[in-house]
Amino acid sequence: MSRVELYDTTLRDGSQGEGVNFSVHDKLCITTRLDQLGFDYIEGGYPLSNPKDAEYFRGLKELKLRHAKVVAFGMTRRKGIRPEDDTGLRALLDAQTSVVTIVGKTWDLHVTDVLGISLAENTAMIGDSVAYCHSQGREVFYDAEHFFDGYKANPEYALETLRAACRAGASVVILCDTNGGSLPGQVAMACRAAQAAIGSARLGIHCHNDCELAVANSLAAVAEGATQVQGTINGIGERCGNVDLVSVAALLSLKLHRDVLAPGSMARLTELSRFVYETANMNFRPGQPFVGTSAFAHKGGMHIHAVSRISRSYEHIDPALVGNERRILVSELSGQATILNKISGLDISADRELTKRILERVQDLEHAGYEFEAAEASFGLLVLKTAGRFVPSFERVSYRVNIEAGDSGTAACEATVKLRIGDVQVHTAAEGDGPVNALDAALRKALQPTYPSLGQMSLEDYKVRVVNAREGTAARVRVVLESRDHHDVWTTVGVSENIVEASWLALVDSIEHKLIKDGAVPR
Repeated sequence: MSRVELYDTTLRDGSQGEGVNFSVHDKLCITTRLDQLGFDYIEGGYPLSNPKDAEYFRGLKELKLRHAKVVAFGMTRRKGIRPEDDTGLRALLDAQTSVVTIVGKTWDLHVTDVLGISLAENTAMIGDSVAYCHSQGREVFYDAEHFFDGYKANPEYALETLRAACRAGASVVILCDTNGGSLPGQVAMACRAAQAAIGSARLGIHCHNDCELAVANSLAAVAEGATQVQGTINGIGERCGNVDLVSVAALLSLKLHRDVLAPGSMARLTELSRFVYETANMNFRPGQPFVGTSAFAHKGGMHIHAVSRISRSYEHIDPALVGNERRILVSELSGQATILNKISGLDISADRELTKRILERVQDLEHAGYEFEAAEASFGLLVLKTAGRFVPSFERVSYRVNIEAGDSGTAACEATVKLRIGDVQVHTAAEGDGPVNALDAALRKALQPTYPSLGQMSLEDYKVRVVNAREGTAARVRVVLESRDHHDVWTTVGVSENIVEASWLALVDSIEHKLIKDGAVPR
């Protein structure tokens, strides 16, 4: 299999996405993870742009990378400045990476109207900058910014900028769809022309996703001979983002049978995707191809019945190939096959009458506003309760939430709970930032002396949705809680006309799930 190099720019181009901000420690951790999976190049940043990127390149010296080469990114020399006197190129070399990437202007509009220089001066800036870095012992990649727009406007000049970079010593010329507005056919045609123009240099592709075509455009370039794809993990980046290297890696390996990443790394793609989301403090994208939580989720009864018999009937690959898993969603659309699939690990799955009762219970609760497709922990408890096998870890006696607002307008919340654990009644109170936070604190205060494993549990997300909005302030609300510990993430749901009651129900389910999965025994 011929290899396609993956060049990751999550740390630079990805960090330009709205709401994305990596610390130096974050960047070093992501670098280590990318290296472990066998990414070929990792663009660390622009050393001159900010102190953080400069510190990152200094911190690299402490890392022991096994495969990846870290790349410093910079621009061509400024007009009227010799390359050896240009502070940007000096900072690029001071990063002490073996490879540098230089970006230059390809579109004549940018040359004449943005930079305000002649076409000849721009070509000289490209050649001088590449030649200088090459003379300093660096391998040089040349990023042809706005190449596809430039090729459309003035094809001969766009190609001449590529030739200038190659004559000066660039080993790879990367065609950038910077505005993300190109179509696959246009990319393919321009790649053919570029390949003929650059001689022995290799071709790369760098696509943005403004038309939802970054993956398709990248594959079109590979089909025309590109041997390097630049992008970001999860497609994060400016505006609509960059091409998602997770999807690119999966498609190149599993569909086109090209050599990418290190052996065995494809099964870690889901782990990598979620690691970067967590590091960037971003929510997972459920519908993300290959690695999203919904990528192999099945809800319709016909689909579930078929996939239970022959997985490929509704799955284009085995989810395990990319480290993901199949999920069977429970809703009012479910049939008995869905319920049987969900409870197949229990010894009650052969009880058809019980299966029917569970299905009827799900349908009744969903009619009342519950949703179990995104609350599998609550569904598991429902199954145990319907089967008569649920033994509560504690008994809820009562709770009260008090909210007081002082003269400053700041509200103070206090929750009081009464529980019975075995034969002992426990009565505790706690304050919190809001009613749910106060209830959570009071519950933990009451239960943790008996169940210390609750100290490992934390609430990660809290969502509220109005179920029947036409009822106005008397409408029911659905609260969904996401919780986690050191090993798992789980979701629970509660519904009530009272938002505090709905939160209480979801919170109790979450704690019960944690205690059941841990096999907790009262201390």
